[in-house]
Amino acid sequence: MGKVNKFAIILGCLFLTGMSFAQETEEATESENESIAPALEAEAVVEKDSAKPFKKIKLDGIAAVVGDYVILESDIEKTLIDLKSQGVSTADVTRCGLLGKLMEDRLYAHQAVQDSLLVSDDEIAATTDRQIQSFVQQTGSMEKLLKFYKKEDEASLREDINKINKLRMLSEKMQSSIVEKIEITPEEVRQFFNKIPEDERPVFGAEMEIAQIVKAPKPTEKEIQNVIDKLNEIKADVEDNDASFSVKAILYSQDPGSKSKGGFYSITKDTGFDKTFKDVAFSLREGEVSEPFETQFGYHIIYIEKIRGQELDLRHILIQPKISQQALDEVKTELDTIRKHIMEGKYTFAQAALNFSDEKETKFDGGLLRNPTNFDSRFELTKMDPTLYNQVRNLKDDEISYPILEEDPRGGGPKYKILKVTNRYDEHVADFAKDYIKIQQLAKTEKQYNAIKKWMDEHIDDTYISVNDSNRDCDFANNWIKD
Repeated sequence: MGKVNKFAIILGCLFLTGMSFAQETEEATESENESIAPALEAEAVVEKDSAKPFKKIKLDGIAAVVGDYVILESDIEKTLIDLKSQGVSTADVTRCGLLGKLMEDRLYAHQAVQDSLLVSDDEIAATTDRQIQSFVQQTGSMEKLLKFYKKEDEASLREDINKINKLRMLSEKMQSSIVEKIEITPEEVRQFFNKIPEDERPVFGAEMEIAQIVKAPKPTEKEIQNVIDKLNEIKADVEDNDASFSVKAILYSQDPGSKSKGGFYSITKDTGFDKTFKDVAFSLREGEVSEPFETQFGYHIIYIEKIRGQELDLRHILIQPKISQQALDEVKTELDTIRKHIMEGKYTFAQAALNFSDEKETKFDGGLLRNPTNFDSRFELTKMDPTLYNQVRNLKDDEISYPILEEDPRGGGPKYKILKVTNRYDEHVADFAKDYIKIQQLAKTEKQYNAIKKWMDEHIDDTYISVNDSNRDCDFANNWIKD
């Protein structure tokens, strides 16, 4: 296998069970006609080194057992159906490959339970709620959704999806715990790069660096007070009238990441949330609702649903004060002036970002944007966010865009920004000095991949695993067939 191809496989397969297309099956008497619930928000990763093709089989036998989990022959067939229903190409998918993937999922989940890496029922239920809402929107109604998945009622559909989500979340927690403390040293990066033959080094596509200056209009004191009054009204209704905080969040919250889940988040002190938000959350008792408070995203109240050691299950409501058209027009005019002064040479783009930008994350670095996938300053053109790409693709060197109105996807309200392409890089073979961050990530990914592989080998030896005789001739990537 060429080294470049190996990189692609490593990057695609690191978190081998970020998805779960198969149903957790604890009962081996499942009806042959019953369809599995949808596999949700995921990509398929299957072993492609097994040559055994799909064929018609009896759908009521046990294919394998991994720890406490049973995999039915029907689960393999249903997984294939789910892949096809989601538009995933199954040309290279083999029956043995799918079985191996299902066994990996269950080994991770089994060991997660042994290591007490648990997920809460509320977290599972909230995820299921969001997924069912999404699928109802796609199919048009709950009745159509039940018909499509051949379920008699919503409760049975919800039960199946809960099982899928529990298995997936346990698997993800286990994998995260394996790689979370893995670091890579500069010397390891150098050794990783030097062992790649020159004619097999990866090729990086054309890239650009982008800087921006952002101006956020300020709401009036009256609008701020209106929001605070509304949050206090919701708080009082929850505390005095036993109103549902979850329902209030669905009705009023403006946080796109949690609104559909009733405002639910499960966090620790290490979760990458706003510091003020975490400080308030961890100051509250179980069952308590906070006073309204402000973050960069707007005004919040938090309800603590459950405290589990250093982890909180909480719900929150975010409301942003309304911004007047006059305030928007004023910041647009200010950015027009800043743009004009930069082009006249009164100050550089970086100096203007430092002195005038309202975006704390970029202003101290000349307005330079960071790629959210690896925090590098470079954006590969073929992998850029389409909206950002369309905003900068026609900009020439030293050209600055006119003010662009944008809604903050994190929930911070409308803002205006101006953009500049500060550097361009042509497609090129990896260079250690110029592409250090990318090479570092590849080296770390390989190290994580090797750690997962080692973990898998060790726990296959330590876990009860049984593979049906009809599946023992599969050429699995892992040693599932114990001697």
